[in-house]
Amino acid sequence: MTWPTIDKDPARLLRPPNVADYDELRAGFCWEDARAALDGLPNGAGLNIAHEAVDRHAAGARAEQTAIRWLGKHDDVRDISYRELAELTGRFANVLEDLGVAAGERVFLLLGRVPSLYIAALGALKHRAVISPMFSAFGPEPIRQRMEIGEGRVLVTSRRLYERKVAGIRDQLPSLKHVLIVDGEDGTPPGTLDLEALLADASPDHTIAPTDPEDRALVHFTSGTTGQPKGAVHVHEAVVAHTATGRFALDLQDDDIYWCTADPGWVTGTSYGIIAPLALGVTMIVDEAEYDTERWYTILEEQRVSVWYTAPTAIRMLMKAGDEPRAGRDLSALRFIASVGEPLNPAAVVWGQEAFGLPIHDNYWQTETGGIMIANLAASEVRPGSMGRPLPGIEAGIVHRTGDDDDPGVEVEDAPDVEGELALRAGWPSMFRTYLDQDVRYARCFRDGWYLTGDLARRDADGFLWFLGRSDDFIKSAGHLIGPTEVEATLTAHDAVVEAGVIGIPDPMAGEVVKAFVTLYPGVEATDELMRDLHGFARKRLGPAVAPREIAVVDSLPKTRSGKIMRRLLKARELGLPEGDLSTLEGEPGTPGASDSRPGPAGPAEEAPS
Repeated sequence: MTWPTIDKDPARLLRPPNVADYDELRAGFCWEDARAALDGLPNGAGLNIAHEAVDRHAAGARAEQTAIRWLGKHDDVRDISYRELAELTGRFANVLEDLGVAAGERVFLLLGRVPSLYIAALGALKHRAVISPMFSAFGPEPIRQRMEIGEGRVLVTSRRLYERKVAGIRDQLPSLKHVLIVDGEDGTPPGTLDLEALLADASPDHTIAPTDPEDRALVHFTSGTTGQPKGAVHVHEAVVAHTATGRFALDLQDDDIYWCTADPGWVTGTSYGIIAPLALGVTMIVDEAEYDTERWYTILEEQRVSVWYTAPTAIRMLMKAGDEPRAGRDLSALRFIASVGEPLNPAAVVWGQEAFGLPIHDNYWQTETGGIMIANLAASEVRPGSMGRPLPGIEAGIVHRTGDDDDPGVEVEDAPDVEGELALRAGWPSMFRTYLDQDVRYARCFRDGWYLTGDLARRDADGFLWFLGRSDDFIKSAGHLIGPTEVEATLTAHDAVVEAGVIGIPDPMAGEVVKAFVTLYPGVEATDELMRDLHGFARKRLGPAVAPREIAVVDSLPKTRSGKIMRRLLKARELGLPEGDLSTLEGEPGTPGASDSRPGPAGPAEEAPS
């Protein structure tokens, strides 16, 4: 199905965009200039993320501006200015110093979206420790795996999470020396420390020591189909990309009120839920509560959110809720909406235009890339279903692998509309530097100077890129190579379908045939008539070779906590295969604590691509 290009109403841009001429900016852009636009540490002492995000603003005109507006789940509100944030993070950095934590040691964060999480993350970066946020919904085993691989020295958490998820495995974590409890005013469990008391005794003044841009700063774990999670390592130099891409892809400007709905346990919630907005000096909204349609519209309206970054599942849930929760609300401050987590189906892009007068701008990146690589920009046309075009400083190619691990190489496709693997020319600042203790695996991600994403895509004649699916998700049926994303997008264009997940199942004649799992809008029944209509709808738009042979209606689809549909899990359950790593599965039954502080559908996850 072909969707018409959306030409935007200039009046809804509200102000000139940061990127007015895409081609001109790309031609004149270099990362060295982007690096020079940042302050850097005083006296040429290097580059530190926390200095760019906090201290330079606290020492300047933005000192009293609100950096973080925290909305508690019980309707309490706390504003933290850049000056106060500098003092709080300075105290935390001094706490680490007093505890004897060395630069480069790892500080793990196991918290909901509460102020202590943001203070600890930035304070640890000031101290030049390496941070690794985890999801508060994790059970003991995913926590143990990550802290063991990462050799966690410090854990910052709440009393409840520690007692329920960590106390029972602490003897399996020999590297863990300090557990800091953020709510220890009524006492702390044995072997832990009261963080608030430590902060009260610490000085707010902290001078960041010299920091090499290549010093490690962040570890984000990404899980695969089997085995243990991989720890992707990012360095302080990543802030150069976070800042530039926050300007380009999210169009962040000085007086924006910005809301990223992602939890910092997901790379988006760190890169664009902490670092980019603060480095750019905007005011960011942090909501402690989980997804609720009325609450989300109220936040957009009452907080006068101007730039909103969320996830496809959340958008589809808003679509499912209908027009009534939005009726009569003043959302006129909203000028830019972006989405990340999985490809955004065209129907959702168009819905944004109908609901807000603004299309929803999809973009693409991965845990490994550390920042947005491809995006639909504020001033550019939007082609529903497209990821957009490569950002300035990013060279993207469609390639085919040649040779093997002993003699690796790639062939680059120059012709438009050729399908192949999406590759990125290595060298952007937020590119991951290794997988923890997996250097060989890291090296296999690169060939001929290209980072190979593992995602299949095509590029049209105008340079727009279209995601086709993970290479291991493709379905081979009777000589046809079928991308599940295309089939899912077509099914969700049907008026009855909210979401769709597509897999291949074995067939003795065709090798594989397409099976789709769909969820329906409230009040829609899966009648025989509807199923016939769905099959006909798909066959008419996709052709009989690509359309699903089977369509099953389900109550929900298995997703990561970012809302990314886990096709491999659909397939494993359909065929009775091993399910692999379920640590990022949203609300997985049987996971200890899965329902405790469970992130919402636009919250955390670790799966690539974004």
